[in-house]
Amino acid sequence: MQQWRCCVLIPTYNNEKSLARVLRDVLKYTSNVVVVNDGATDSTPKILEGFSEVHQIHLKKNQGKGKALKTGFTEALHKGYEYAITMDSDGQHFAEDIPVFLDALEKETTKNVIYIGARNMTQADVPGKSSFGNKFSNFRFWFETGTWLQDTQCGYRLYPLKEIEKLSLYTPKFEFEIEVIVKASWHGTLVKNVPVKILYEDADRVSHFRTVPHFTRISILNTWFVLVTIFYIKPRDFFRKIKKKGIKKFLLNDVLGSNDTPVKKALSIALGVFIGLSPFWGLHTILVLSLAILLKLNKPIAFAFSNVSLPPFIPFIVLASLQIGSWIRVSLFRFHWIPSIKILIF
Repeated sequence: MQQWRCCVLIPTYNNEKSLARVLRDVLKYTSNVVVVNDGATDSTPKILEGFSEVHQIHLKKNQGKGKALKTGFTEALHKGYEYAITMDSDGQHFAEDIPVFLDALEKETTKNVIYIGARNMTQADVPGKSSFGNKFSNFRFWFETGTWLQDTQCGYRLYPLKEIEKLSLYTPKFEFEIEVIVKASWHGTLVKNVPVKILYEDADRVSHFRTVPHFTRISILNTWFVLVTIFYIKPRDFFRKIKKKGIKKFLLNDVLGSNDTPVKKALSIALGVFIGLSPFWGLHTILVLSLAILLKLNKPIAFAFSNVSLPPFIPFIVLASLQIGSWIRVSLFRFHWIPSIKILIF
């Protein structure tokens, strides 16, 4: 913890039954502990009086987990920490997993990384709604960032504080934990999973997650992120890649240089052009990536050629459409197909 200038950050709200136990367990591993009391109305302030060695922040009123985490990040930076391991105070996380994050960080090539605890969602005491919500969240995170994770919702995480400070973060409640990893990934931070244990069947555990309001807030946030991904992030990354490599090198390495067979490359190009010319503007990225995955085609090639309908190419597309339509019309008349079609219709 000292080597990496890392602290354990614990936001808490009305977890009087489990808070003291969580703090005692964490203090066995480190004294670098920051607790943010998010306006608790139970005996939390009195419990924290018994832990004078813990750095404490007391918010006057409850503002949400996101606000508590942002407050804790700012305070940790001011105290000279560079990383923060966040833990929930309801007792579901095990302090013995703290070294798992530090061991992973030591082995990582880049230190600009967020680690998210990967829970065993198949164990018997995991609620069905948690397992389903996690799978859905994993899929949306993959679509928004291109990174597939086993668990995107676990609150047991390691954050690089200086990188998080650069992000514009707005959400105040549970959806903050989605906002921060998506925006961090968009800005170049590596997001990965590390395995952690989880405890759900605990009589002292109190969860403040409310299914309907919080899922609604998360869904609204992800809807916005999907739109940003389609209209900004995907095109931005595509053109950055071309700019960095140059058009010639991009075509040689990413399109022609893949290990796929010529037939698979041709089908990927055909899919991309077909979707790019289809009138489903705003949905091209979703359609081409979904179909490329479904048909097991080359996703970069299909996506690259789906951009055929970018504004500069529209005049050429319209001209080609008119020419092809004219050719088809002449051909039908030449071979007397149109009268036959009329007979079939009537």
